[in-house]
Amino acid sequence: MTVRVALDTSALMMPVELDVRLFDELDRLLDAFEPTAPQAVVEELRRLAEKGGTEGTAANVGHDLAIERCLVVDTEASYADDALVELAREGTVDYVVTNDRPLRDRVLEVDRPVIALRGRNKLAITRP
Repeated sequence: MTVRVALDTSALMMPVELDVRLFDELDRLLDAFEPTAPQAVVEELRRLAEKGGTEGTAANVGHDLAIERCLVVDTEASYADDALVELAREGTVDYVVTNDRPLRDRVLEVDRPVIALRGRNKLAITRP
């Protein structure tokens, strides 16, 4: 069975901002997985990329990763965090990858595990 993993904006910006080998780390933790990004995350990355600078560069790379490597899904929610919680609550995804503490707490509240940065460049799973 393939594990479905939803990636938030911060996760998709990790490769540039934090020098994290995102997909390699997910492979290490999960073996086979299907990366998923809500359309709201793709839109947020696009908006951030337009701002330029270091954050814009990270968002541009994240946007490309989302388009090239992820299954992009529509949700009822137009706000990225709400879209990720919706996917977690509905059981559409098995994990959510984020470094955003408030989002992490919301996902754990709906009984889904979260994958986040632990240490300098390793990911770890936190279970509800």
